[in-house]
Order: sequence, then C-alpha cells, then structure tokens
Amino acid sequence: MINTFKSDVQEGLDASPKTLPSKYFYDKKGDALFVEIMNLPEYYLTRSELDIFKNKTQDLIDGVDIKLNSYFELIELGAGDGLKTKELLKELDAQNFKFDYFPIDISSNALELLQKDLNTELPNVSVRPQQGDYFKVLDSLKRSNKPKVILFLGSNIGNMTDEIASQFIYNLGSNLNAGDKLLLGVDLIKAKEIVLPAYNDSRGVTAAFNLNLMTRINNELGANFNINNFKHQPEYNEKDGVAKSFIVSTVNQTVEIKSIGKSYQFLAGEKIRTEISRKYNDVLIEKIIDNTDFTLETKIMDSKEYFADYILTRH
Repeated sequence: MINTFKSDVQEGLDASPKTLPSKYFYDKKGDALFVEIMNLPEYYLTRSELDIFKNKTQDLIDGVDIKLNSYFELIELGAGDGLKTKELLKELDAQNFKFDYFPIDISSNALELLQKDLNTELPNVSVRPQQGDYFKVLDSLKRSNKPKVILFLGSNIGNMTDEIASQFIYNLGSNLNAGDKLLLGVDLIKAKEIVLPAYNDSRGVTAAFNLNLMTRINNELGANFNINNFKHQPEYNEKDGVAKSFIVSTVNQTVEIKSIGKSYQFLAGEKIRTEISRKYNDVLIEKIIDNTDFTLETKIMDSKEYFADYILTRH
C-alpha cells in the first residue's frame, strides 16, 4: 500500500498541472474529519442521500428487485461509516431478507469501526468487511455467481472525469452477471450558492481535510510540506456542473519528499488539484452508461431534489 501511495503522489506531482489523488484523504485523521464534514450545515450531500435511505427505503428495495426468499450479496464500494446504508440494512433485516453485506473500503480503520457498530446495532446482519481495491475484491467475489446488488453512494463517481466514470462502470459490469444491480448515488447539478459552501465551510473543516493530505505525505513518505504555506481553494462551474478542490501554494517554495528522492518547486499561487466533484442530470448519466453493460431502470430523489440514487441493471 505504501508503494502505491508513493507512486501515485510522484505521478501527480510530476504532472503539469500538479495533482494529488483524493482517495488518500482517508487516513485515521482524515476519516474523522470527513465524519465531521458530513455533519456540517453546508454539506448537504450526506443529508440528501440519507433522506432517500430513511424515507424511501422501500422504493430502494423495490427498485433493486430482490426476492424475499432468495439469497443475495449486498456489496458497498467505499462504505465509510455506513450511515446511510444502515437504514437499508435495518429494513432488509426487519423484512427477513437473506443476504451478506460486504463493505469494501481502502481504510481498514473505517471498516473496523463499521463492523463493530453493525455487530452492536444489527447483530443478525452478516457483515463481511473487505479491505482493498474495489476491483480486486469484486474479482474475488464474482466467483460465487450469487445475485449481487452493488452500492456506490455519496456521489463518489463524481470524483472521476466522465470518460473514467464510464470506464469504471463498464469495469463494474465485467465483474457482474446479467440481472445484477448497481445503485449509483449522484449529486445533481444546482446553483453555486448551494454547491460551493459544501466545499468551503465556515469552520474550515473541509480545508483541514484537504490539507491533511500533505500531513499524511509528510508522515508516511518523509516529506517536509509546511502546511502554513498552503491554502484550500474550491471552485465550481455552474454551467458544466463541475466542482474542483485545490491546494494552493501561497509562497514560492521547495518541498522534499525523501521516499521519492526528489524535491518539488511550487510557485506562489500554483494550484494542486486534489478533487473533482462532478454534478449530474439524466442526460449525463445516460451518456456515461451508453457504452457499458447497464440499463437505467429507476431514479429516486430526496425531498429537495438535490440528490438522486439511480438504479441500473446489468443486461
């Protein structure tokens, strides 16, 4: 894992313009900061999808078309703390559905906390955590040939370009069988007055979350980033529905990363992109799945119509 981290950081900082991968936000401190972000008044995304999972749970169950008396596997990509999924698990348990829940996450810390929480709250639910890369885990799980429901929530697909998102969904399909379902949670295109504060909260928690990536590089890769010489800067283009997060150098500076064996120059005002957060509508979703093995079946929205869970079927 550390070698992959090092390789990804080097690739991103060698690029022009510079980037750093958002998946490395999530160490122990990053996990805690993101939980804090999800509870911020400005961060509508989690509340919106939670609204769906709390108040339209039966619509989700009906949408994925699972049978009460047949076993299936519920697989979540990037499970995190399982806040939203727990609402679905409660209802599946109450209705005596037969299933195993496979939360997949890059963070072993998040999986440990999730399993402990679910073992306490829902002792009848079979939880089988899988730490690692999504596709490696899916490749191992596809051998069962059991019906599968994949959860990819939180608009995590929005961290990808449309081309990469389409390839990602195509790759998901190659690990599934005909009739398997994908429940895809996405943030919908809306006004910048709603979107931008979600990535630039008044308390500075999102800024700390982004800058923690540099602290992690310092701790794990032997770098000497001075966090005080960088700032968090989000941007949102309402027309194309793309939000971006940057870490910006506030001075001319040089940073050494010992494990890579290189030093990097940063100019004052130079931006390092850490995250893309794409927003969607029906046209974009149809375009993204056009060359995949999935068909769009159902769209379920929250009460404010900020967020949607699309249900796709592997054909």
